[in-house]
Amino acid sequence: MGPLRLATRGSPLALRQTDLVAQGLRAAHPGLEVEVLVVRTTGDDVSAPLDQIGGQGVFVTEVEAAVADERADAAVHSAKDLTSIMLPDLVLAAVPPRADPRDGLVGCTWAALPPGGLIATGSARRRAQLANARPDLSFTEIRGNMERRVSRGEDGSVSAVVVAVAAMERLGWLQRLTDILDPVDVLPQAGQGAIAVQCRAGDTSTRDLLAAIDDAAAHRAVRAERSVLAGLGGSCTVPVGAWAETEGDSSGLRVHGLLASGDGRVVIRMTRCGDDPERVGAEVAHALLVDGGGSGIEGFDRLDKFDAAERT
Repeated sequence: MGPLRLATRGSPLALRQTDLVAQGLRAAHPGLEVEVLVVRTTGDDVSAPLDQIGGQGVFVTEVEAAVADERADAAVHSAKDLTSIMLPDLVLAAVPPRADPRDGLVGCTWAALPPGGLIATGSARRRAQLANARPDLSFTEIRGNMERRVSRGEDGSVSAVVVAVAAMERLGWLQRLTDILDPVDVLPQAGQGAIAVQCRAGDTSTRDLLAAIDDAAAHRAVRAERSVLAGLGGSCTVPVGAWAETEGDSSGLRVHGLLASGDGRVVIRMTRCGDDPERVGAEVAHALLVDGGGSGIEGFDRLDKFDAAERT
């Protein structure tokens, strides 16, 4: 058997995550050779906001294609970048142990943000929730790798930059954080803090190798969160969030979902509990759309599709 080929983006964070996957695979399978294939994606173009270049999927499409056409055996992604529906020939084969799913700030603490403070983020989800909590805040778009974004928060050009705590942890930069936001106040993106490893559905040898680094609890949580996205039809161009907690030592999940207007004036939050990840995620999506009235928010006219899915 030849080396296991892992496809990934070329950002420092993506390469670090791929290295963590490779380390886990080598530890589980002594003697296994791992090669890394760096793929440039649409999202690597930092000249335009994400919602102008395609939204969710812009960081994964080309990496997935490398696996689908057999240039690579597996793809390593930030789970939050995955679209709610994957290519039919690919499967989510492994989710290693999850890092902290929360959002954080660089530059200022939440309590110390000045009136009218300028927040840098490219995330509609983050903007909506922060604007809802603090309508006085203003926002500016920010793109680029983590060093560029973190530096903006540290050089004083903005009041604060919003970042994923997991990214800071994996890069060894936790000391650069000035605050960590409570997920009850700022709900994470589905899959945030998790690494997703895909392979071809019919590639049983690769699936067997990847099974050794899969964390069952993290995988169940990601499945539930992705089910919320699937039910809503959401992407990173609209304010949607999902976060699943494991209830104690049981198989039960507490799944939180969020749907908001772009300006943050309307923020709907719902929570449901259950044992089946896909079912409880779908229940959260239904609650957001129906019980919470989310179907009336512009961009979420999805009830016909959702109800049809419920009837089948």
